[in-house]
Amino acid sequence: MTKKKYRFNPETLSYEEHGVSFKEQFTRFIAYFSSSLAFAIVLVVVIINFYETPNSKDIKRENQRLLTQYKLMQKDLENIETVLKDLQQRDDNIYRVIFETEPIPSSIRNAGFGGANKYGHLENLDNSKLVITTARRLDILAKQAYVQSKSYDEVMKMAQDKEKMLASIPSIQPISNEGLRRTASGWGFRIHPIYKIRKFHYGMDFTAPTGTEIYVTGDGVVDEVTSEHSGYGKLVSVNHGYGYKTLYAHLSKFNVRAGQKVKRGEVIGFVGSTGTSTAPHLHYEVHKNGEPVNPQYFYYMDLTPQEYERMIAISSNMGQSFD
Repeated sequence: MTKKKYRFNPETLSYEEHGVSFKEQFTRFIAYFSSSLAFAIVLVVVIINFYETPNSKDIKRENQRLLTQYKLMQKDLENIETVLKDLQQRDDNIYRVIFETEPIPSSIRNAGFGGANKYGHLENLDNSKLVITTARRLDILAKQAYVQSKSYDEVMKMAQDKEKMLASIPSIQPISNEGLRRTASGWGFRIHPIYKIRKFHYGMDFTAPTGTEIYVTGDGVVDEVTSEHSGYGKLVSVNHGYGYKTLYAHLSKFNVRAGQKVKRGEVIGFVGSTGTSTAPHLHYEVHKNGEPVNPQYFYYMDLTPQEYERMIAISSNMGQSFD
């Protein structure tokens, strides 16, 4: 039961019953509620900043585990990058050397990683720097792994085609050269036999009697059969594919026609002294990707190491070419 309150009235000299107005009650309620709310806010702030709830402790532990996992992922990424780099080096320096192809340019291996910021949506995350770094490294690895996978597809195709390529690469001497007695002027600067000037000799000369058989040095297709009064004289050119081409000059007679397929060791013509020539001989050239290269590197099928060294010595000591 609510207690009644009385107040002394000096005018009547008596106690009169006194009630609390609604306004007073509302004012008291607001004051009480405001003070309670303020106290509650202060209490919550104190708890949040100085005390950990079980839920916050779980979240903190989970964040710590995630950070640990990210750091472990960084280590794993470093190991994968090392393995991928080793594969790339093998691809460029071993596999592609074996198959006579150019290495993949770094501009292709590392293409597509610049430009717009594709990680902008991650910048507002906690530990955004670590997250963005990991995401970027994963993207780079994925692209490089794709390029390397396509490269190995190409290497596999080349390996399957290796037998055909090996048969096509020039690898024997173009005439029978027992005892290397027919080896003459080699690659390098020589005195031209007619003009008597120092001139670079882009091939190798083999002396032999007129009519000596000339053999094609690798499988291919006869690209050109021409006859001129000067220069190379009667010439046969063979396209071996894979960037290789051979020239056989100063022939006395042809044994092939343009467009004909030939196999290594087939007779394509006969030694002569046509064109700009001072004696019966064969001028032989090897071209790779349109550029002449030293033919002495392409006799590995019919010379022992000792014969090869002797052939180099003989061809290098010649001070004059025959054409």
